[in-house]
Amino acid sequence: MVQQKPGNSELHLFAVARTCSPVTQIYTVGRDAVLFRWAYVDKSDKTNGDAPEPREGPIKLQWRIVARHPFKQNFARVTCAAFHAGSDLLVIGFSTGVFGLYELPDFNQIHTLSISRNTIDFVTVNKSGEWLAFGSSKLGQLLVWEWQSETYVLKQQGHFDTMNALAYTPDGQRIVTAADDGKVKVWDVSSGFCIATFTEHTGGVMDCAFAKKGNVLFTASLDGSIRAWDLIRFRNFRTFVAPTRLPFSCIAVDSSGEVVCAGSLDSFEIHLWSVQTGQLLDQLAGHEGPVASLAFAPNGGGVISGSWDHTVRIWSIFGRTQTNEPLQLQADVLCVAFRPDSKQIAVATLDGQLTFWTTSEATQVAGLDGRRDISGGRKMTDRRTAANVGGTKYFNTITYSGDGTCLLAAGNSKYICLYDVQSGVILKKFTVSVNLRFDGTQEYLNSRDLTEAGPRGLLDAQGELSDANERRDHTLPGARRGDLSTRRTLPEIRVTSVAFAPTGQSFCGASTEGLLIYSLDQTVQFDPFDLDITVTPASTLAVLQHDRDYLRALVMAFRLNMPSLIRRVYEAIPAASIALVARDLPVVYVARLLRFTAHMTEDSPHLEFNLRWIEALLSSHGRWMRDHRGQYDEELRVAARAVGRIKDELARLADENIYMLDYLLHQPVLPARAKKEASLGEAGHHEDPPMSLPMTTMALAKKVFAESAETPLQTEEQTDGDGDGDVDGDPDEGEWMGIVD
Repeated sequence: MVQQKPGNSELHLFAVARTCSPVTQIYTVGRDAVLFRWAYVDKSDKTNGDAPEPREGPIKLQWRIVARHPFKQNFARVTCAAFHAGSDLLVIGFSTGVFGLYELPDFNQIHTLSISRNTIDFVTVNKSGEWLAFGSSKLGQLLVWEWQSETYVLKQQGHFDTMNALAYTPDGQRIVTAADDGKVKVWDVSSGFCIATFTEHTGGVMDCAFAKKGNVLFTASLDGSIRAWDLIRFRNFRTFVAPTRLPFSCIAVDSSGEVVCAGSLDSFEIHLWSVQTGQLLDQLAGHEGPVASLAFAPNGGGVISGSWDHTVRIWSIFGRTQTNEPLQLQADVLCVAFRPDSKQIAVATLDGQLTFWTTSEATQVAGLDGRRDISGGRKMTDRRTAANVGGTKYFNTITYSGDGTCLLAAGNSKYICLYDVQSGVILKKFTVSVNLRFDGTQEYLNSRDLTEAGPRGLLDAQGELSDANERRDHTLPGARRGDLSTRRTLPEIRVTSVAFAPTGQSFCGASTEGLLIYSLDQTVQFDPFDLDITVTPASTLAVLQHDRDYLRALVMAFRLNMPSLIRRVYEAIPAASIALVARDLPVVYVARLLRFTAHMTEDSPHLEFNLRWIEALLSSHGRWMRDHRGQYDEELRVAARAVGRIKDELARLADENIYMLDYLLHQPVLPARAKKEASLGEAGHHEDPPMSLPMTTMALAKKVFAESAETPLQTEEQTDGDGDGDVDGDPDEGEWMGIVD
């Protein structure tokens, strides 16, 4: 068992208890990188507790140090330790990002590795003693290490600085975040893990936006560049810069993905570039203050810009003459947003007002006061109550829902507000965090924490610590150690960006607490990565062959993500169990299985088997797919194309062999078979008819194709309007052909 004493203790020991015969031993690890082995031995014993000599008379026992093992690592101090009793392994983490693995009781060093540039704060060992998990709070790192093979099992790292912007991918399966550390990260919504990180920016990334068509991401940075990223190949394929170096703070992309525009707080102009050529197209001038926010109309009609000069301008950049219509407001504009139908815009200003304007007539149609709604907690340095502080009573970010009926707004507060656009009524307030380590999460402060030198939470308390490394002064030159004027700051709770998912069923927010996702779905959407050492290909095949638990074997194969294993499990499931497995399959795996089945129709000769899988998935989870159509559009298109391809191939095969089939069906019964049937009839015995499938392959394909055609699916190339499988609408060409019994 590993125990750590409080931080104000003078010893700072990690106690590792280990019981052996005939005495009890205790191992302690100090922050000075020395391991002590204690033994409960005779007071007069001089053998270091290994084998006490027999003696007469009473024996006086006491705890005594019997062994010392120093293990200093370049003046690094010990920050954490863990002991695994089953394998006698001791893991020690250091402040330099190095960890050491030792074997007790001889304290043999197995290896020492560096896994981070920052302090390792936490370490633990799994039950089998094969995996080591490390955590570093400064960089938000999580590492799982297999020490025998010296390989990473899992490696995740969050943003080092505050997140400034986020955006959903068009399919809603991933979220992109941008932060002050200059990194752009791509997160998977279902697993919660980071799947890609872009580090080309040399300054803080302030905004990001997706093109409506294609997997292209645009980011704006303080390093003076606008970068375009390909999320298929995960590379930067275009960089846009201005004639003069400007720190860009906002960005917008038109619906076609051909034009990108950006604004800066150091310039009053809006820069436009061509995505195809990378050339600067124009610089829009008209604002008399820094440009704070940009938004393109979803229908591609124009772009709107909000500035600190109390105006919002509607620009017509695709016409022959570029015109702009100014909208006058009463305070600095912080954020603008277009409604999805492009007929209305929402504006958030510094005075806490939300105003709504029509784009056709440029008139204000509604407005609401959100100061009371967004008013958050009280900070330690506030001299007024939370209700009277004006520093948090405005919205920094707003966004419309997919249907345009709701508006999501957030700012420098712990609340995210959801409004009904038509009535202007707040529907719900979401509390981001109640963590007391953040400043601004409490409504009322304790008056006992207010001292003559200021709030107690901001005073420096490290000068009285016993550890020399913890007493190290990190303040500015000129500050005296232990002086009450020395301050430390707490991170303030705030929400920098919010975004609705394309499906409309969830939204996410970037806050000081991290990336938060809120969903309307009652079922579990997050499927945690099961770091279980028992999930292996061998155990998966054992579950499949011996236990015959087909659902569990299929889920284990998907977790391992091995295509050959998934195919083996998939083809081993009996046809009679397909409906049962599809019904009980968790919704997290429905999209993957549907896509896998559609791809199997190209490689596998088992047409009817694949069609039964598609039919079972559509029958069991059809309602879920319809309600969350935005998440399954791509998979449904792939399945529809697969079924359509099977239909065309079977129809062609039937056309080529129609006369042969007609000839075989009209052949007379053989005399020997007729005589056998007659003899069986006279004897009173009836031969069981041959087993026939409940549905022929062509009939099943026709049924599945009809079910998938009930929901019209559009691809980029073609559209089937009437759902009969005929693209051009000609009823006499390309219709279904089948065999009539």
